[in-house]
Amino acid sequence: MTVTDADPDQIVYDGTIPGGHPLHRLTPEQVEELGRELQALHDEVYADLNDTDAAYIRRIIKIQRTLAAGSRATLVASRFWPAWLLGTAGLGTAKILENMELGHNILHGQWDWMNDPNIHSSTWDWDTASPASAWKHSHNYVHHTYTNIVGKDKDVGYEIMRVDEKQPWEPRYLGQPLYNALLALLFEYGVAVHDLDVDAIRAGTKDPAEFREQMREIGKKVLGQVLKDYVAWPAVSGLLMTLTEVGAIALFNPEAAIGDGLRGGAGNVLKRLVRRRSFREPFRATLKANVAANLIRNLWTYSIIFCGHFPEQAWTFTEEEVANETRGGWYLRQLIGAANIDGGPLFHIMSGNLSFQVEHHLFPDMPSSRYQEIAPRVREICERYDLPYNTGPFFKQIGSVQKKLLRLSLPGGGPWPKPGPWREPVADKTDAGLPAFP
Repeated sequence: MTVTDADPDQIVYDGTIPGGHPLHRLTPEQVEELGRELQALHDEVYADLNDTDAAYIRRIIKIQRTLAAGSRATLVASRFWPAWLLGTAGLGTAKILENMELGHNILHGQWDWMNDPNIHSSTWDWDTASPASAWKHSHNYVHHTYTNIVGKDKDVGYEIMRVDEKQPWEPRYLGQPLYNALLALLFEYGVAVHDLDVDAIRAGTKDPAEFREQMREIGKKVLGQVLKDYVAWPAVSGLLMTLTEVGAIALFNPEAAIGDGLRGGAGNVLKRLVRRRSFREPFRATLKANVAANLIRNLWTYSIIFCGHFPEQAWTFTEEEVANETRGGWYLRQLIGAANIDGGPLFHIMSGNLSFQVEHHLFPDMPSSRYQEIAPRVREICERYDLPYNTGPFFKQIGSVQKKLLRLSLPGGGPWPKPGPWREPVADKTDAGLPAFP
């Protein structure tokens, strides 16, 4: 452990110094007591789950579906730029809500206790390219079991990037800035293929039959998403706008309306339809809106996930460090291997409450709406055990991630200092009584 200046709260951990790693600073007895405290906190919250919690998730579902439907309706008029902007922004927001606060958390089993067959991890499917079953294996099982264990947790770099000093440098990492940008834009597709196990494919140990079945499932889900967003909904916009225009013409000149496109066989009607400006323009505008909404969702999801896992604050582990790990050791690993993002209530909802990534990794099956409630108690536990509690503003966290990815794309790159033990900030009495955290 090293001291950077005279202030004892500025102690920083360095994993290269004996005793500097939080895993080695606590005695086995302290680790187990830490685990018991955190397990008791989990059990206390679970015993308190009630109709108020159920009403919360049902309300979020209603808000998300209403926003999505309203945005789709607005995009019928997407040939006009105000409607395009409004519909695109609304649809992007609806997709974020669906993926983050609904899909991610429901598929984690956070709401299985309700025994509602429509809001259950076994039945929910989400609006993204990844099959739910594949994601539950790669994320719920692999990532949350082997969190931040280099060589075991496939989320450490997603098998394409170097995000930790323990990963040996290879020349292919020089392209990491490009991989990073592409992954941010196409994040849903990166998640979709994540469970394929690229390392096993490279090594030739992947069962060909299993690979084909996984690719079939991914292809089916991707095709459904492409047809829905880039064919069906644009066609709905074009058709409804054309019917609206033809209906308006029919009010004044019924014969002209019939002759304009509704006379003849089905093939002739279809040809006339797709040639109409009233069909082509809404189709193309809605197509572009859906592309933009998916990009908005992908960039936001990427940012929240990377802020929670890859800033310099977060610890990673070797297989040797976690050998013979107990339940208390698992809790400790989750506690120091994640990072939070400071923000207000709306920010937390839009992040799926993964702005409380520390609490999520401690209790992945706990309803996300409870994370903000328990965060002060988790911080207090960290303070008592002299452990770090990793958190910071969004731009600080995403900046830390991007600098780290650039640094580790080059040869070398040793470990950077980590935050010291958590100390609850003292509120500034001159700051109009505003809370110090968050």
